Amino acid sequence: MLAERLPVNASAAQVSEAMAALWGEIDAALHPVLGHRGVAALYQRSLTLCAASHPWLRIAEPGVPSTVDAAALRAALGKQGAAEALAGATALLHAFHALLASLVGASLTDRLLRAVWAQSPRAPAAQDTAS
Repeated sequence: MLAERLPVNASAAQVSEAMAALWGEIDAALHPVLGHRGVAALYQRSLTLCAASHPWLRIAEPGVPSTVDAAALRAALGKQGAAEALAGATALLHAFHALLASLVGASLTDRLLRAVWAQSPRAPAAQDTAS
């Protein structure tokens, strides 16, 4: 999902910018259902889970913030090498997806996030089958 939004051999700065934009889209897609605080709580829990394998992702704030802190994520990713930034960002997305799926089910999770994944600039365009 993230790799489709990045150029080949993306830098850590490109990974961090793509992730910040992606989290904005995720929040926009999910806040009507979960609220901004609900999305932020799942994001915080995902950070905590990922910090075990990517200690630099220990950027979660105490308590439950009212929004996702994309600026803090952008800063943390930008300090890593490109490969580590991509690995941590991918792990974070997978953890978030798994947490959300454990709460509402995989099918609903996929439907709620379909619009986010569809916005990938490198995603193949839908073909017109009507002739």
